[in-house]
Amino acid sequence: MPAEVLRDPLALKLSLPDEPPTVIVIGDLPNLRLAADLTEGLAASAHPEGPLAKLTTVKSFTYTLRRMVRELADDGFTGSAAELTRAVLGAFWLRSHYLVEYRTRTILRAFDARHQMLPEPVRQMVFGTNYTRPVLNGPLPPYAPGEWNRLVDLCKQEVRRLGNGQKAMVALAESGQDPAVGGWSRANGAWLMLRTGPVTRTEAAAHLGITPDVFTKTHRGIEGVRAGLFPSHRDAIPYMLLLAAWTGIAPDGLTGLAVSGIRWTGRQATLLSYTKGRTADESLVLSPRASRLLEQWLQHSALLRGHAPAELADHVWLVTRQGRCSRAAFEEYMMRGWVKAHDLRGDDGHPLRIDRRRLRTTFIAQRGQRQWSLRATVDPNHSPEVEGDHYLSAATPAQRAVVEDIARDAQGDLVRRASAPLVVDEGASAAGLPEEVLRLGLTGGALAELLSGERDVFSGACADHFAGLHGPKGRPCPARPWVCLLCPLALFAPRHLPNLLRLKAFFARQFRQMPREEFAAVFAPYARRLSAEVLPRFEKAALAAAQRDVGDEDAELPLRAEETTS
Repeated sequence: MPAEVLRDPLALKLSLPDEPPTVIVIGDLPNLRLAADLTEGLAASAHPEGPLAKLTTVKSFTYTLRRMVRELADDGFTGSAAELTRAVLGAFWLRSHYLVEYRTRTILRAFDARHQMLPEPVRQMVFGTNYTRPVLNGPLPPYAPGEWNRLVDLCKQEVRRLGNGQKAMVALAESGQDPAVGGWSRANGAWLMLRTGPVTRTEAAAHLGITPDVFTKTHRGIEGVRAGLFPSHRDAIPYMLLLAAWTGIAPDGLTGLAVSGIRWTGRQATLLSYTKGRTADESLVLSPRASRLLEQWLQHSALLRGHAPAELADHVWLVTRQGRCSRAAFEEYMMRGWVKAHDLRGDDGHPLRIDRRRLRTTFIAQRGQRQWSLRATVDPNHSPEVEGDHYLSAATPAQRAVVEDIARDAQGDLVRRASAPLVVDEGASAAGLPEEVLRLGLTGGALAELLSGERDVFSGACADHFAGLHGPKGRPCPARPWVCLLCPLALFAPRHLPNLLRLKAFFARQFRQMPREEFAAVFAPYARRLSAEVLPRFEKAALAAAQRDVGDEDAELPLRAEETTS
């Protein structure tokens, strides 16, 4: 069975997926009959019969079980689960927060499903609606830049220190000898552990042929030697935090990494497979720095892995705990101790609270800032696919029609941007104009107005000011002067050259003062169209003549205050 109740003393024996067999002692509680029934319900809630598949989750349910027994005993209840009443349960749940009610309801439902011992009124209450509701705090905010930089810098520093310390201890071990022959010293202790793995004081004393008490009184430093050769829980924390910061892997997937899930595909490329609890198996191609970090950890833990039992050797986060091989758990209290030991503080001056979910949030937020993207982030904790499913799915016919109109407009805009600009000069072929007239839907009179300058705007002539490509249809176009460069309704003639060259000078000034990524997002498409497709169509003499009228200053263009370059 995946979970079994032990009676003397009361305990729960578990065999969960990817977890070693574990016994959780329930403890000496004031009402053992109720405690035993609730433990039966907890056993029935364990995987695969129930939803509890993680050891940490079962331990949190065990804590709530103990709390329920103690509080009901303080209320004077001394019976078993079959003797519970609606009044007793209602009073307990009304004063409890959401998680306590949720966990105890889960335990009682599993207990009743297996044994059918709850009274019918209590059963209806247990399987009914919760009294309390979870508090929704919204999406987790990313770490502030200062906090993030301090955390990453500290992790890098610790990784370097731990790696150098292990190399120094291995070098020291090579200079030692068997302590049973040469006596105990740091070098001889390192020599012993390098060959036998981490040893406790008792094992070291047995190797020397003395009692543990004599060894403790006469020999010091065994913990320091063991910590120098084999990583502890605290040593694994900076590696794990840095890998989370550089990959954005979800906390449960990162904690459960296996060596068999690492596939080296080159000197700087690694395919990492992991299991995300809310979805399924996933994989990620690591960046070069994340690959190097993972390789550093595997080298750091290689000595310990060589002495680990077969059931633990495949776990990536392998550490020592009280002289024995163990899986790193990364509990919150360990994070708090690590932060306190290194005096890591947030922007508010208090110790920085490390939430591994916020590491993923910060990674996603920073990834969106490193490259220009049109994606609007509703929740930085979600991928684009999840956001599309949650926020952009159309539920009603009216919503679907709106989404289809938006997609149709966007596709039409892309087609219009890909079309060649309409440029005419004195040498323009008369054979090409009729085709453009048909494309624009112009009459002979409208074409004459275009060519004569009656429909001029700043950078060209517009076939229809009221077409609504960049604003409401039927109203004058509100587009900025450079937007006409990509508009299919624009026509460029030699008389427009001075203004086109003024726009070119304006783009150059903006490029000098704006970050490259921002310029690429705002002005680059227009600057490219002007320099590569519009101006080369004119004669060099016309360009040189028009250039003499360009003063390269903002006053030459109709700019808003926020668009000036001075």
